[in-house]
Amino acid sequence: MSVVKRWGIAVAELGVFDKAWVEALATLIGLFLLAGAANWLTKRLTVHPVERLIARTPLRNEAGDVKALVRHLSNVVPAVIVLQGIAVITHLPDELVTVVQAIARAFIVLTLARALGDLLELGNDAYELKPEAASRPIKGYVQIGKIGVFAAAALLIVAILIGQSPIILLSGLGAAAAVLMLVFRDTILSLVASVQLRSNDMVRVGDWIEMPQLNADGDVIDIALHTIKVQNFDKTVTSVPTAKLITESFRNWRHMREWGGRRIKRALLLDQTTASFLSPAQWEALREFTILRPYMAAKDEELCIWNAQHAPDEAAEGEGAVNRRLPTNLGTFRAYVEAYLNAHPKVAERGTLLVRQLDPTEKGLPLEIYCFTTTTEWEQYEAIQGDIFDHLIAILPRFGLRLFQSPGGSDLAAAFAGHGLRGVDAAQEVGVAGQP
Repeated sequence: MSVVKRWGIAVAELGVFDKAWVEALATLIGLFLLAGAANWLTKRLTVHPVERLIARTPLRNEAGDVKALVRHLSNVVPAVIVLQGIAVITHLPDELVTVVQAIARAFIVLTLARALGDLLELGNDAYELKPEAASRPIKGYVQIGKIGVFAAAALLIVAILIGQSPIILLSGLGAAAAVLMLVFRDTILSLVASVQLRSNDMVRVGDWIEMPQLNADGDVIDIALHTIKVQNFDKTVTSVPTAKLITESFRNWRHMREWGGRRIKRALLLDQTTASFLSPAQWEALREFTILRPYMAAKDEELCIWNAQHAPDEAAEGEGAVNRRLPTNLGTFRAYVEAYLNAHPKVAERGTLLVRQLDPTEKGLPLEIYCFTTTTEWEQYEAIQGDIFDHLIAILPRFGLRLFQSPGGSDLAAAFAGHGLRGVDAAQEVGVAGQP
């Protein structure tokens, strides 16, 4: 201060500036320089030791939150120096001192609020290290806490700047409650939805959810207060409003993964014109299939009893055997498919297993396979499903059956070739046949 006074006296002797004004200005500059030096020194003494300390803890990935917390707390030091030092500077207007002190107090409140927000983020990051964090995320609650902290900070800052008590401002908020409800409508809805989602354990990070109405089909990668991010299988990200998961339906595949198997539900479209009775020779030929022998033995006994009761005098074969029951290729193939699935090592034993006929359509007779695999991995599931249907399609001709398939170009060419049509003639014949 003696240096500042001497400099002020020297400048005043030049006759250019007022001695008191120069002395106050010089002191003010020195105060801000002292505050800046204190800020630098505080960060120098705290940030680097904290970084070294974090490197020895499990919070290495959360180092950014800790450093931000320390920096914000370090900013309180220069604000306190300015707040206390501005009052001892002489020759400053009282209004200027009041304004600077109000700004310093407001800055301290804002800095503490930001530090508290960093502390909440640090708590969330530390919580996510726990195994149960995936099923019980607290990010939404942390965001609500940060909103409350910054709302309270904003209220205190306004009260400090206008020189009024925060209680007076709070009493005035009652009249603005309707406006606040409108402004924070989405936040309130998202908060309620978040509580319901977590209390009912409806969605977790890592769940595969499907929401076609919002083009969401993939894994949940983040659950926040207002939005839930879903990474689709094409690697795009869909942001779903949290409230939508309560007001609209969605499919969660997590329970399928927990159960340990994934469903196969697909049908073979069989040509109904290929369904027929099996002759004794054809029936005996099918005994080559080991997995069919139990079914065939039971079927022989069943048919023998039936025929003995209802057609004792009819021969086993011939046009007159109208009262006798005979095995069919379609029923035998259905039994083969069921036996094949039961013997398949990748088909789950505890899941429902059905081989059933659906209603016939103009595209054939659907024979639906309904079963569960022993894995939920996508690649393995598709491989198992493909292997099953590859085998069934290839084995169909052994039962005298054929898949239904709309005629293609090669079918038409073969048909016309059978009539002696080739090249341009065949094309012209197709064109003529296509005309009304």
